[in-house]
Amino acid sequence: MNTKLLFPHRFKKIGWMLLVPSLALGFLLTFYNPEQEFLRINAFTIYSSGFLSEGSKFFGFTKVDYSATLVGLLIIISATLVAFSKEKSEDEFIAKIRLESLLWAVYVNNAVLLFCTLFFFDFEFLLVLEFNTFTVLLIFIIRFNYILYKTNKAIAHEKQA
Repeated sequence: MNTKLLFPHRFKKIGWMLLVPSLALGFLLTFYNPEQEFLRINAFTIYSSGFLSEGSKFFGFTKVDYSATLVGLLIIISATLVAFSKEKSEDEFIAKIRLESLLWAVYVNNAVLLFCTLFFFDFEFLLVLEFNTFTVLLIFIIRFNYILYKTNKAIAHEKQA
């Protein structure tokens, strides 16, 4: 089986060590005192509308709270490492589960996005879009690992019988 596009298995451990704390930190930054600025820096921007800052800019620097950006990057990178690292024994069955889980995650994500598009508006919809950045990967990770767990449990049960 061709698995050239998957990361080595050791990256999964690194991904989990980064994913859990970054999800917790992202949750805290989003829902508990989101106006608190922890990491305010001058960051390069291609375009800034001036909505919450000092005016519109093209290709310049603007002062921003970079903590949410940093947490978002950590979540995306760590979830990618967890989702797309090889299993200890990568075979055709694992590849089938991986493909089905990815397809299932896209379907569920799109259903949730359709629902949210109908019932969330204004700034709340921007939050929905922000969360949507991560949900396909997170749904995939949850379903893939759940199916692996169920399969391993069934195999262990068959060995006992």
